[in-house]
Amino acid sequence: MEEERFDQLFEEKKTKHHTRLQPGDRVEAVVVGISGENVFVDAGGKSEGVLNAAELRDEAGELKAAVGDRLQVYFLSSRGGETTFTTRLGSGQTTSRELEEAFNAGIPVEGTVSAEVKGGFSVMIAGQRCFCPYSQMDIRRVESAEAYLDKTFTFKIIEFGSQGRNILVSARAVLEEERREQRQRLEQELEVGMQISGTVTSLRDFGAFVDIGGVDGLIPIGELAWGQTERVEDVLEHGQKVEVIIKSLDWERDRISLSLRETTPSPWDQAAERYAVGSLHQGTVARLAPYGAFVTLEPGIDGLVHISKLGAGRKLNHPREVLEEGQDLTVQVEGVDLTQKRISLAPEDYEPKENKARPEKMEYTPPPPREPVSMGTFGDLLAKAQKKRGRK
Repeated sequence: MEEERFDQLFEEKKTKHHTRLQPGDRVEAVVVGISGENVFVDAGGKSEGVLNAAELRDEAGELKAAVGDRLQVYFLSSRGGETTFTTRLGSGQTTSRELEEAFNAGIPVEGTVSAEVKGGFSVMIAGQRCFCPYSQMDIRRVESAEAYLDKTFTFKIIEFGSQGRNILVSARAVLEEERREQRQRLEQELEVGMQISGTVTSLRDFGAFVDIGGVDGLIPIGELAWGQTERVEDVLEHGQKVEVIIKSLDWERDRISLSLRETTPSPWDQAAERYAVGSLHQGTVARLAPYGAFVTLEPGIDGLVHISKLGAGRKLNHPREVLEEGQDLTVQVEGVDLTQKRISLAPEDYEPKENKARPEKMEYTPPPPREPVSMGTFGDLLAKAQKKRGRK
């Protein structure tokens, strides 16, 4: 099996297009051999390159690479027929000349934050003291210097002066480059409606920002929980791991909207069964408005008691005349609208006004039509007239 792997790697090497590498070029290389502190890699050149094994060891000293692994490496130099690569400088024996090459080629270096100094941090890289300003230590604002002390990070050298005695470094530059690459990958992978993992990076009055693997998305305060949320800190904390649903993606404006509450069932799914018309429930007055009082029945479900049903028959100008926010109130369900997510409520002791008795409507019956009365013939009329004159 081992011979087959080497044969496969050899065939890959023969088919690769040989290009001339420049210092600082980032390429993918395949580990083809390991000997002592040297890791031999094939990056498509005419000959194999070498990488310091110290760069690939974990904190326990164990080598994290094996033959056949693919690595992202930077071309460092080619001297005396030996081509050298690095994943980052500073983890082993590094000279001032190599740091200058790293500066010119944009190769990352590894350093340990040794102390907080005026304006930033002192960073030790291969035995040389460098300076990293606060603004270049992280993508986000440095809230606590203690969080960085005695820790090792990857930096880029952004200034190299006085033959290595004045070196300015930036961890932010490395992080921004990594995030650009991660963003390109996420643009292809993420879709609206997908559930993903993230880490809370910042809490604001209007919501929480969450790192979802190289880009930040926002959970608006209204998407934190099904119930009303007054303070973001009541739901989340900095550094917390969360599962979120992607609500919208706008890569052009760098806006990703997330939802935490939609990872849990909506309380409205069972509302019709739990809040049947006529049933009594204990609630809490959540908000008073000129037209009524909103009562929380459970987190995420509020019902409305209209002002006309308050005051025990007395006309009110505002619900605050009889209620206050936070007050417990027993209410009766009068109606449930699942489409609009609305519940109509009334106080437990509410009695609707009885309709006043109205007189029954008298239906109009027209009289029967009268038969037309005939005036008689002309002779009859003449006889009546003569008779009338004779009486006189």
